[in-house]
Amino acid sequence: MNILLFFDMICVNMKVAIIMGSDSDWSVMKSAVDTLRSFDIQFDITVASAHRTPNKVRDYVLTSVEAGTKVFIAAAGCAAHLAGVVASYTTVPVIGVPISSEPFKGFDSLMSTVQMPPGVPVATMAVNGAKNAALFAVQILAVADEDIHKKLTAYREKMAADVEKKSEHLKELVNNI
Repeated sequence: MNILLFFDMICVNMKVAIIMGSDSDWSVMKSAVDTLRSFDIQFDITVASAHRTPNKVRDYVLTSVEAGTKVFIAAAGCAAHLAGVVASYTTVPVIGVPISSEPFKGFDSLMSTVQMPPGVPVATMAVNGAKNAALFAVQILAVADEDIHKKLTAYREKMAADVEKKSEHLKELVNNI
C-alpha cells in the first residue's frame, strides 16, 4: 500500500481529541465520549495539564494534528487555561468545556475559557457542557462528511419526536387529574 494512501486513511479516521486537565474531569466528560460513540466518531482521550504538563499538552496537540484530528475538546476546572493553550498550538477548532470546581462553582473556569484574546478563538460550552461539546464537534465534522450529517439530522429528528411524546404524555396526565 502506498504510504501516502495509508496516512490519508489514518487522517480520515482520526476525528476528535479530548484533553482533560485532570482525571477528576472524567465524571463530566464521560457524556462527551458517550455522545461521540453514539455517532461512531473515532476519538482519543488523554489527561494533560496546561500548567503541570505543558510539554505533554504541546506534544499531544501537534501529534494529534499530524494524525488528522479535526476537532479538539479541552476540559478543565479552576484556572482552566487548557483550551486556550491547545488553541495556541493549532488552527484546528478547539471546544472548551469549563468544569465546575470549588469555590466558584465553575464561574472561574468559564471566564478562563471564554475570555480568549482576539486571533486565538475557543468555542466555549456551558459549565460541565461536555455533551454539547461533543455535539458541536459532530456538527463541525458533519460539514464535510455526509454520513455524519445524516446521523446528526436523525438525532435531531428523534430529539424532536421525544419532546412531542413527552408533551402528549403530560396532556394525558393532566386530563386524568
